[in-house]
Amino acid sequence: MATCTEIALKLPNSPGELERVVQRLADEKIGIQAFLLDSAGTLRLIVDNPLRAAGILTTHEYLIEKREVLRVQIPNEVGALRAATRLLSSAGVNVEYAYGSSFDPGRVATVVVAVDDIDRASMTAGV
Repeated sequence: MATCTEIALKLPNSPGELERVVQRLADEKIGIQAFLLDSAGTLRLIVDNPLRAAGILTTHEYLIEKREVLRVQIPNEVGALRAATRLLSSAGVNVEYAYGSSFDPGRVATVVVAVDDIDRASMTAGV
């Protein structure tokens, strides 16, 4: 487990809003490593340069929030996610939300996990 910065912003529910954000980041050569867009319009981004991305999005008048989250890399096999969640649970760390994927069996899956106590989670994981 490692920590990384997640950027969250609220998008209006209209065609093209997500495309505008990803285009602005692409224009600045910022890579999106993970994202989640929920039904309420909250876009959560993990990018390769969060400081620069935050500046660009703010310049384009998006109200952003930054948060430290866990980036967990696990084998893409049955039970691997349980081991990571058990570690957090045994430390008394609450998972607030998580997202990730891997479609290739035998490969590594990456999961982004937001927790209520990033310091305790990091200490538990040895980050």
